[in-house]
Amino acid sequence: MGFKAMNEELIGGDTETLKKRIKKLSAQAIEHKMRLHDLAEDLPVGWETIREVAAHTHEAYRALAAARAELAQAGGGSG
Repeated sequence: MGFKAMNEELIGGDTETLKKRIKKLSAQAIEHKMRLHDLAEDLPVGWETIREVAAHTHEAYRALAAARAELAQAGGGSG
């Protein structure tokens, strides 16, 4: 399931569902961050993939921030 689909599922969800979704999104964001970090360490090898890896990382953290905002709006804390 993509980040956009996960975010769309958040609408109307209960607090526990939001917290579970945030946990999944957080794990995915960390995974993408590590890929970006590993790519940076190996430069110049793989320089061609910088934009793609960075875009995936950006989207992961954007989705996580949106889910956390949804949880805060629902009164469930900051995630």
